[in-house]
Amino acid sequence: MSVLLAPLVALCGDEAAVIDDSSVLSWRTLDERVDALSAALATRGVEADDRIVALLGNQHEMVELSLAALGGGWVLVPLNWHWVAREVAYVIDDATPSAIIVDQRFEAVASEALAIAEHPPALRVLVGAERGDKGSGGEGRDEGWVHYEELLSGAPETGPEPLKGGPMFYTSGTTGFPKGVKSTLSAVGGPAELSLLIAHSMGPTIGVPPLGSAEDPRRCQLICGPMYHSAQWVFAHFALLCGATIMLQHRFDAGEVLELIEQHGVTNLHLVPTQMSRLLDLPAQRRARFDASTLRTVLHGAAPCPPALKRALIEWWGPIVSEYYGGTEGGFLALIESADWLERPGSVGRPLPVVEVRILDDEGNVVEAGHTGEIWFRNLLGSDFEYHNAPGKTDAAHRDGFGTLGDVGYLDADGFLYLADRKIDMVVSGGVNIYPAEVEGALHEHPAISDVAVFGVPHAEMGEAVHAAVVLRDGIEWSDSLEADLDAWCRERLAGYKRPRGYEVHEELPRNESGKLLKRGLRDPWWAGTDRRI
Repeated sequence: MSVLLAPLVALCGDEAAVIDDSSVLSWRTLDERVDALSAALATRGVEADDRIVALLGNQHEMVELSLAALGGGWVLVPLNWHWVAREVAYVIDDATPSAIIVDQRFEAVASEALAIAEHPPALRVLVGAERGDKGSGGEGRDEGWVHYEELLSGAPETGPEPLKGGPMFYTSGTTGFPKGVKSTLSAVGGPAELSLLIAHSMGPTIGVPPLGSAEDPRRCQLICGPMYHSAQWVFAHFALLCGATIMLQHRFDAGEVLELIEQHGVTNLHLVPTQMSRLLDLPAQRRARFDASTLRTVLHGAAPCPPALKRALIEWWGPIVSEYYGGTEGGFLALIESADWLERPGSVGRPLPVVEVRILDDEGNVVEAGHTGEIWFRNLLGSDFEYHNAPGKTDAAHRDGFGTLGDVGYLDADGFLYLADRKIDMVVSGGVNIYPAEVEGALHEHPAISDVAVFGVPHAEMGEAVHAAVVLRDGIEWSDSLEADLDAWCRERLAGYKRPRGYEVHEELPRNESGKLLKRGLRDPWWAGTDRRI
């Protein structure tokens, strides 16, 4: 029996542990499958501290593999299943895994990546296809694939000695190739029970107290974002290890989210602003008849959230919406609940009790409350991070025992943290720093704007000028009068030098699945042929 799941099997047994779009796994069945997978991988030569690449969707096999890695002393590397073969091959060569586990939906891109990778893993496991099926790989399927269910059915009765493992996530790569982030909290080593202790310590923060620690601790956590993102992975697996049933939605669908909440009594939910917007865009009649009574905690993060959007969700679902600030490198750093946010709109909360935050200027000096600078943090429990195979990037992200995500912001007099922008996205116009997030927030409020990205473009006199890429709401057309109205709108809400000097209209802005704007694709064409911003 798995060290991680044994107490939950004893308490919950045949109750549902994992629900996805094809099956319902009880705690007992999940435990048996994790044990079998752990034994099978060890028998196939996967040793402690080896990497295992996963190209899987939100499905129970992803949960099984994650738990096997947590208790087997392996490093799990979840891959973005939207990536093309070249991107997958890059991570394979950077991580040098011993095994890769792929869902048949992504078999074609995985096969192409393995063919061009310099260091392909020896063990290749395919999920969701029986022997002889062609899957998405067609006639050209490599016979070296082992099928997942056959791997489990042929596993020995005993697996490896329990040893703590953990995930290594590759960042989105908005400024180049993605970087593998290794956290000391998820580092391999020590007894497997440490993973359980970490999950239990994080449980209250994500709204899932460990089973048996509260009067009514039973939870159902809906995961409606991809688990190759660190936040979604944490909300799924830490909630599970605290005794929550986790429900997996492979692709976000706003209407289906409401149905799942009502049908299964979902109590906990994690959203990004794009998902919040799509939920609020549902027909008013559907929103009016939605029963949100089971929801207890709705957390959001990963991308800046326009205040009007968040306020609308609170008005709809009640004061159960909390926001966190953090990242793959630092984990959760700050948290703010609805009541505090309504008093301080725009804040991401006070730093958690185990986190110290400093705001530093370019010379490394601590700035006064209310003054903007780069956000640096350290975990008082000793958690830290490094970038895999990138010591230079690791050093650049550390200073005097503190680390940074590259974000800019400030602390108010009461210790509440506010974000201004990413340092790399800051516009410097005439020697003045302008934070695009502030301009985006103002434009988001305009009734004609559905989405917006603000960035700097070349300007002969000022060096850079503020420029906005916008998506218009349905039925709105671009015109000179609309541009004039937007200019007047911004003048009312922002200092004159912050307003956009130009606009471009898009049907859709590039965003990743966590809702983060991919500004580089919008900005780079403006800077082609220059020595800046590329």
